[in-house]
Amino acid sequence: MRFIALLVVGIWMYAAIGPLPAGEVSALRKLSTADDTRGWEGVGRVDIGRRGFCTGTLIEPSLVLTAAHCMYDRDSGNRIDDADITFKAGFRDGRAEAYRGARRVTIHPDYDFTGFDDISRSARDLALIELDQPIRQHGIPPFGTSAADLGIGAKVELVSYAMERAEAPSLQEECHVVGLQPGLLILDCDVNFGSSGSPVFVRQGGFSEVVSVVSAKGEWRDRKVALATTVTGPLQDLMKLRENQSGLLHSARPGRDGLSGRTQNGAKFIRP
Repeated sequence: MRFIALLVVGIWMYAAIGPLPAGEVSALRKLSTADDTRGWEGVGRVDIGRRGFCTGTLIEPSLVLTAAHCMYDRDSGNRIDDADITFKAGFRDGRAEAYRGARRVTIHPDYDFTGFDDISRSARDLALIELDQPIRQHGIPPFGTSAADLGIGAKVELVSYAMERAEAPSLQEECHVVGLQPGLLILDCDVNFGSSGSPVFVRQGGFSEVVSVVSAKGEWRDRKVALATTVTGPLQDLMKLRENQSGLLHSARPGRDGLSGRTQNGAKFIRP
């Protein structure tokens, strides 16, 4: 089956980042066997009907963390119907460890789908998918989240699905923080269309914990970079909103494709 990446929308943003630090970046490794995927089953593909997919992470038995922009139709700007969303935990070669629909989706209240030229929009590019049934299989434990304060050069790891590797997740065991913005990490991780919502992990106490979520990809000084939303703060906002309200149905104006031009520092980002 041919998958089309969801929300392929061009955005150009200012990114105040210094010289990219040198560092060895590991290659993506396809998690193609049961042994390969052991421990990563809580990362899954978020299918949006037949329109495309993103990546999501189980953080509680009934909650999946992903990118907010995945929940919108890029042409109309309207929210995707919750009934069209399916989470496939540990999806690999046509089978998943668990299949769940969405009972409700909560978008960060400050996220603006139409603000393509504002880098701050990515600082709130988070959504929570409440599953129609919890996932309680022993082999699919939820991931914890981290409030680690990462600096330039910090090592992270990434698990993602993407265009041309939609049938199994890929692991990048080492990439790095190369720039910082309020609420955002700029990374030298390898992302592509479909990687939106992918978890960026830090290792703490022998465990991988989610520190940020992929929002955009781009180029800076001829190097590929990724923009990731830190979970500290925005995730707590989402949890409170989910507890206090019945979810935020956020409507937006129609999207705009392929914005062109170049910012003063030459940083270009598009939504993967």
